[in-house]
Amino acid sequence: MEVTKDMLIGELIRKKPEAIETLLRFGMGCVGCPSSQMESLEEAAMVHGLDLTKLMEALNN
Repeated sequence: MEVTKDMLIGELIRKKPEAIETLLRFGMGCVGCPSSQMESLEEAAMVHGLDLTKLMEALNN
């Protein structure tokens, strides 16, 4: 499954639970918070000041 920047974090976690480890490694400790159900990876990266390209590469490997 390819992870895209438009994917909601909640959707990603449901479809690819192993991604949680990567998200936590990047500093996204909010994987279980309610906003993760409505926030895209791109939005979350922006809020957390993360490099979206590096995050996407890590999630797709």
